[in-house]
This record gives sequence, C-alpha cells and structure tokens, in this order.
Amino acid sequence: MALDHDILEQVSGALGDDFTVASVTVTPAGKRRVVRITVERPLQDAAGDTPIEALTLDEVADATRLVSDALDEGDLLGSQPYTLEVSTPGTDRPLTERMHFRRAVSRLVELTLRGDSVAPQGAGADGSLTGRVLATSADGVDLEIAGTKQQAPRTEHIPFADITKGVARVEFNRPHGASDADDTKD
Repeated sequence: MALDHDILEQVSGALGDDFTVASVTVTPAGKRRVVRITVERPLQDAAGDTPIEALTLDEVADATRLVSDALDEGDLLGSQPYTLEVSTPGTDRPLTERMHFRRAVSRLVELTLRGDSVAPQGAGADGSLTGRVLATSADGVDLEIAGTKQQAPRTEHIPFADITKGVARVEFNRPHGASDADDTKD
C-alpha cells in the first residue's frame, strides 16, 4: 500500500496540472507487476451544472508517456519488470464522492437512498431513484426525474447525506440535447 501511495505522489508531480490521478494499484503478476493508474481531467469545484469533457484517447496516450517517463526515472519499482496500464475511470465507477457526481452532470444515474430519508415521489420501494444529473451543489445533486402518466417530469434536489449508493447508467441512445461531453473526439 505504501508503494501505491509513493507512485501516486511521483506520478501526480509528473502529470502536473493537466491530469488528476484517481487511483493507483500495483498487482503482482508472476515475475512481473501490473501498475494500473487511473487519470481524469482536473476539477476546481464539486459544484456546477456544465458537463465535464472526458479525456480523449490522445490525452490518455500523453498521460501514459508522462507516467512511463516518471516511473522509469524513479527507482520505486526497482529492477523488476512491470506492465503499465493507464486509463480513465470508466462508466462502472461508483459515485461515492461529490466530484464523481459533478463529473456525471448530464448523465443518467441510479441512486439508492438511505432508508430513513424522505424519498421523493417516484422512488422505488427499495429507495432507488433514477434521474439525469442537472447540477451539483455543496450539499447535494439536482436530478431530472422522468415523467410518468400520472406525473410530469420534475427536478428533485437529493442531499448527499441521503445517498448510500450511486452509479451512472450506460445509455446507448442518449436523448437529444444531452451533452456529448463523454463522446471521444477525432
């Protein structure tokens, strides 16, 4: 675990202000080690309503070169061979921090709410609620809840303290007007 932290510090310095290191893991793989580093675009504030553009493949390649150079210059990994994998967090990362919700603006998410919280109308019996993230604030997230036959679409503010679990849903057909910030550009 100390090695992961040391690599995080070394790599963060090499990446500068262009990237943020989300996680570092070092896993033994036979006579080698696999070093997995997850990077993302830096954010200044967890509150906001504009979608965050995902890193492009070219940017991930640039980050990979910087990380590789930093690891080769340092002696943290010693002489044992390693395989380097640099990627972005992806859609399967759970939404556990305010910054994760900020990165999910314009995305469809599914939240599980605390059992003792006041569930908004339309929440499932298990406390689940699905909606599109419109904005985040210091204390919660604004969701656009789809309408039903009985109720028009509406916006609900869900306090972070009431959320026990959050995941972004994968959408193959995003509605017209939803941001294309997650699309890779050529």
